[in-house]
Amino acid sequence: MSIEDLKNAKIITALVTPFNEDDSINFAALPKLIEHLLAHHTEGLILAGTTGESPTLTHEEELELFRAVQDIVQGRVPLIAGIGTNDTRDSVQFAKEVDKFGGFVAGLAVTPYYNKPSQEGMYQHYKAIAEASDLPIMVYNVPGRTVAGLDVETSLRLAQLPNIIAIKDCTGVDNLAYLVEHAPEDFLIYTGEDGLAFHAKVLGAHGVISVASHTNGDEMFAMFAALDVGNIKEAARIQRQFLPKVDALFSLASPAPLKAVLNHQGFEVGPLRLPLVACTDEEAAEIIKIVEG
Repeated sequence: MSIEDLKNAKIITALVTPFNEDDSINFAALPKLIEHLLAHHTEGLILAGTTGESPTLTHEEELELFRAVQDIVQGRVPLIAGIGTNDTRDSVQFAKEVDKFGGFVAGLAVTPYYNKPSQEGMYQHYKAIAEASDLPIMVYNVPGRTVAGLDVETSLRLAQLPNIIAIKDCTGVDNLAYLVEHAPEDFLIYTGEDGLAFHAKVLGAHGVISVASHTNGDEMFAMFAALDVGNIKEAARIQRQFLPKVDALFSLASPAPLKAVLNHQGFEVGPLRLPLVACTDEEAAEIIKIVEG
């Protein structure tokens, strides 16, 4: 798999990490879940991202997860490894390790959190990661989680670096539009907000990095397909019916709602690791009713 394969991926799923009741990773649950995703229009996977509860995964667990998913996928879709932390030195080392590990088209590096760096600090953070190895880097700008976020001009500076090939941006329609208009032509722009998948596609972004594709991939694919043939009315109808489901999947700390739905559907993704907690039975019932409606 190469960057060219990534360019064909419009719906990338940020994969949930299944856990057993004893907090260990439930590797046995992965084949059924991944085959379901691939059958419902997932065209790429991100491992050990936010949805995968990466802050609670050890380094060794992440490597085990990488190998397990690679063994299941067998090169059918591009894989992206979550590599970023708020420590530049650690992120640089992990990028080098994943590059040697092989099997990934890119590494996803989140904007540094907790430290609250300046724009120049964040630029230098990503520059150091990008220059550390041959592993292509996808920037992950999500200020709702990290507090500090990249300004669009900083994102565009990063887009000029040879080994930074994409961005997952969670800052809204205005910034998406600006990035699409001003970024290099071969720079891949994804929204990280399921509710903005319609807007991102219309504006000319490459696609979406999605949570909802675990449960509603067919709807997202149908919406994109309608847009591809210029049927705005049909795409908008799908979007209107899709948005309440997205809202339900993010009505509590993610991925708690998603895990409630997947467990209900028999995928055995299990509990969450603290400090995240599962939905109550009442919360889960309401979320499931909306998402499956």
